Amino acid sequence: MSNKGVNISIMGRDFSVACPPQEQEDLLEAARHLDKNMKEIQKSGKIIGAERCAIMAALNITNDLLKLQRTTVGESKIKARLESLQDRIDDVLKEAETYT
Repeated sequence: MSNKGVNISIMGRDFSVACPPQEQEDLLEAARHLDKNMKEIQKSGKIIGAERCAIMAALNITNDLLKLQRTTVGESKIKARLESLQDRIDDVLKEAETYT
């Protein structure tokens, strides 16, 4: 499959981005998310200029991603610990069955 150009709009500027067909919807969603974030930053009036808005939006989105990754890692560790405990409980129950 070849990459196809997908047209996106961010802060009123149009871009054509090469993207595999199976990832086009994800790209469009990402572009909408970035556009929304940049417009919110610009609307606050504290940041002027598309480049600065893009940097602030990138920082905000990256911060959200890192928080999510930390949460996911924590959940994975908890799940692994629970599975380990369940295995130990199963082993003890199997041993107990051999004595009864």
